[in-house]
Amino acid sequence: MKQISVFILSIVCILSCNKKQEKTNAIEENITESVYASGVIKSKNQYQVFSTVNGLVKEVLVTEGTIVKKGDPLYKIFDESIKLNNDNARITAEYGALGANTDKLNELKLDIETAKAKMENDASLLNKQQNLWDQGIGTRNELEVRQLNLKNSTNTYRAAQLRYKQIENQLTLQAKQTQKLLDISNTVKGDYTIKSEFNGKVYTVLKKQGEMVNTQSYVALVGEANGFILELQVDEYDIARIKIGQQVILNMDSYKNQLFEAVVNKINPAMNAASKSFTIEAAFTKAPPTLYPNLTTEANIVIYTKPKALTIPRNYLIDEKYVLLENKEKRKVQIGLIDYQKVEIIGGITAKDVIVKPAQ
Repeated sequence: MKQISVFILSIVCILSCNKKQEKTNAIEENITESVYASGVIKSKNQYQVFSTVNGLVKEVLVTEGTIVKKGDPLYKIFDESIKLNNDNARITAEYGALGANTDKLNELKLDIETAKAKMENDASLLNKQQNLWDQGIGTRNELEVRQLNLKNSTNTYRAAQLRYKQIENQLTLQAKQTQKLLDISNTVKGDYTIKSEFNGKVYTVLKKQGEMVNTQSYVALVGEANGFILELQVDEYDIARIKIGQQVILNMDSYKNQLFEAVVNKINPAMNAASKSFTIEAAFTKAPPTLYPNLTTEANIVIYTKPKALTIPRNYLIDEKYVLLENKEKRKVQIGLIDYQKVEIIGGITAKDVIVKPAQ
């Protein structure tokens, strides 16, 4: 048994000694300084659809992938009381409209015409009585009676005119009020149909017929059908270095070992106090063939590119400041720019030195 153990140990030693170590030399190439950011892919104008009322889903009018236009209905919410209130408001508005009260106004016009005729007749009679009085015919009492009759009929005529104007104003106000109530009722009724705010594509439908909706949880996700953007989070420490037009290099779990490119086109100036980060947007310049909303991504925003820098792979560094030479010497190096794959060497080794990749 002891001989077998010694044999196995010898084999392990031989294999370990013969294992080829990875080696490299520092090379001269471009290196970029960049800022790390993480985020998600979003369709342009992507937004979460919320209901403005609580209720049960009466009908789902779209499915995932449906192309919609602004104003197209997505859901109908059930509420019978709203329908009854709307019908009542419509009936009240119809009854209160000026056209529905024509008979009442015509009756008042007849009163005015009657009062005017009476006034004109009393004026004529007074004029005749006055002429007789001037000729010494008749009594003063008869003249005064004619004068009083004209005064009364004149007041009656004016009162009829004022009455007509008053009723007309009341009916006009009533018509406006009942129409406004109908408009409000129609608006409330419209709230029970959830509609799309933009032209686009329905990416997510979260509710089924018979399920409850409320004003706190979104019921669908809608965005442009073909346009996508990057929404990235940048630490407050780095935001001052971000500028419009900077290049973004990104990768996604959906496309492993592939890099894509974008450019910064918007910087949100308000910091998220909870995460201590800023939101920036970037537009693709080299995009994957297929994209979906809310895919996650990691990105590097290129701040500066230095040409002809002496670089080595980052995984050859030991403790971020040493390298292992071929002769097993552990040598301290001075480093400059660092990106996600390589590091610039300012001093400590040259392109002639062979370095060994440390054991992982």
